[in-house]
Amino acid sequence: RSIVYQQLSGRVASVIFSRFRDALGNSVTPDAILKLRPERMRKLGLSGQKTIYIRELAKHTKKGTVVFEHLPKMADDEVIEHLTQVKGIGVWTAHMFLIFALRRPDILPTGDLGIRTAIQKAWNLPDLPKPPEIEKIAATWRPWASVASWYLWRSLDTKTP
Repeated sequence: RSIVYQQLSGRVASVIFSRFRDALGNSVTPDAILKLRPERMRKLGLSGQKTIYIRELAKHTKKGTVVFEHLPKMADDEVIEHLTQVKGIGVWTAHMFLIFALRRPDILPTGDLGIRTAIQKAWNLPDLPKPPEIEKIAATWRPWASVASWYLWRSLDTKTP
């Protein structure tokens, strides 16, 4: 899911992910993914790169180099290190996994464009803030940076006069 959502609006990503999940018979497993031909994945709306990344993750999972069952017991930094060994999974994707799949309460996705945009608007900044500036602004949000991030994302859904 996190790979599908990379660099897409939530609505578009949701449609593509629904198509993908449906094509897998609602069973998003390494075997099901690897049985789905790359051409079919492309027709579902996945880019060539995302198709490669998703298949890479399926291969790593099947080989046992990525073990999702171990992730809930790992520290945040360990989860990031474990996931980013897979081509196509960077820190942003690992952050999204920590927030949305593992429900970790204190993740600050400083590389997320939505977070950067929401902070720029809320703090009336002239430019998009860079990660160090976001860290400074968010220092008081700890240990609930994920919750603050949810509110920042939602703030972009509202129209301001």
